[in-house]
Amino acid sequence: MPIEMWWFLAAACGQLALAAFLSRNRSPQGVELSPQALALLRGGRRAAVTVALVALHQRGAVAAGRKGTIRANGGPGQTRDPVQLGVHRSLQRAVDIRVLATRPAARRAVDALRSELGRAGLVRPPGRTPAVRALLGCVPLTVAAGLLTARPSGAALALALGLGTLPLLGAAALFLLPPTSRAAHRLLAGLRERHPLPADRAEVTDGELVQLYVALYGDPALALFLPRFSRDGGLLARDSP
Repeated sequence: MPIEMWWFLAAACGQLALAAFLSRNRSPQGVELSPQALALLRGGRRAAVTVALVALHQRGAVAAGRKGTIRANGGPGQTRDPVQLGVHRSLQRAVDIRVLATRPAARRAVDALRSELGRAGLVRPPGRTPAVRALLGCVPLTVAAGLLTARPSGAALALALGLGTLPLLGAAALFLLPPTSRAAHRLLAGLRERHPLPADRAEVTDGELVQLYVALYGDPALALFLPRFSRDGGLLARDSP
């Protein structure tokens, strides 16, 4: 195989190694997580906004609007939670939850929470994501450039294609890795084991526990504890990042 091809393969492997280094999660730190944070780990941005809406609704700060929307129903109440405050500030008018999750104040609050989880070692560091994606995108380009430059043929071409497949597979696997760490998955699994979803909502009278159940289970918990608000407000949908 031509020497030039070896150089390009080495460069592709180097890009992959650097992307893997930047994607690594820190060692998890013991932190107490809010229901919004747990929801973000489980279901992404919309899940975190949903739990914030549940907390606001429990204080009478938001209500279901017309045609599956959410509207403000007074001030946010006595809360210092940044996500709840950001969500409430985003409700200048009744909006669909999908739109609400993208409003600047709500988005900034959730992004700040995601950064905190990154520092705690529970999600992939969000600030490095663009660099990681750029490096992973360069891997197939580098392999292709090597093939075009070296122009191997016969057995050399077969060897080049075989070796070039390895960094390509590595890049694909790294790209498909979930943003949450294994520690986050263990944390959520442990909480679900300790807090199984009850069969009857009358078993739970603590509002913070309701928020925890919604954070851990999503739609099933919404339908159990807040059926009317969830249905009329358009909350009952699959959580998305």
